[in-house]
Amino acid sequence: MDYVDYYKILELKKDASADDIKKAYRKLARKYHPDLNPNNEEANKKFQQINEANEVLSDPAKRQKYDQHGKDWQNADQFNQYRQNQSRGRSADYDAFGGFGGGDFSDFFSSMFGGGGARSSGKSPFKGQDFSAELQLNLLDVYTTHKQTLTVNGKQVRITIPAGVENGQKIKLTGYGSPGVNNGPPGDLFITFSIADDPKFKRKGNDIYVNEELNLYTAVLGGEKIVETLNGKVKLNVPAGTQPDASLRLKGKGFPVYKKENQFGDLYVKWKVKVPTALNKEQKELFEKLSKL
Repeated sequence: MDYVDYYKILELKKDASADDIKKAYRKLARKYHPDLNPNNEEANKKFQQINEANEVLSDPAKRQKYDQHGKDWQNADQFNQYRQNQSRGRSADYDAFGGFGGGDFSDFFSSMFGGGGARSSGKSPFKGQDFSAELQLNLLDVYTTHKQTLTVNGKQVRITIPAGVENGQKIKLTGYGSPGVNNGPPGDLFITFSIADDPKFKRKGNDIYVNEELNLYTAVLGGEKIVETLNGKVKLNVPAGTQPDASLRLKGKGFPVYKKENQFGDLYVKWKVKVPTALNKEQKELFEKLSKL
């Protein structure tokens, strides 16, 4: 019979900790569990291998024996059995591996450890499979806290979207995944927010940046300008002699801070001075006079 690499089955290295073994077993056992893979012989076979690997590696005594003998396990057990038989006065050609029941475990396991174990039944409780979903939103959608209804795996789920969530951010809804196996807890639902770029407002963290067009006359002489923000319009005073690309900060007019009531970032307005084109004769003459002053 062939040597069975239990570490390879659980996708582990030989220096894996007990916690690593537990996590790997739970992950793979849930993936290949018969209740989640009905009528799938390959998955059922894989599940039995995973159980067998966990039976050995999760037991310190079995793991020590397995690690010590490695691929020479058969010779080591034959020698140990030979010594036991000799001390009992039995024949040296006794079948060192006779009398062991295999159950759901491989011949390799039965030969080395003498039979199966409780874990082979596949009746351990497992957490249900987690679900993932992506929710497409725009910038204004996440400016205020609101509710939306999603359809996940054929079921409608109503969720609250807090103001200030960021692009790529994930939230977890505990218990909204697949039902558990053998009275195990249900899985979770992970929602990733995908927030589209806004054509006007650029978000950086909790701050908002916007470009506003300003005519040359207002930039030179000063005046007022109505500017749109995410929560309405504001009237701004433009100082005389405002330079192109000059900016000003509107404190507290930016984006709401995630899960912090009444806290906002800032809004930065950059002036884009528009130079007039297609001047008529009179306008050109006026600019020429200005240039000579």
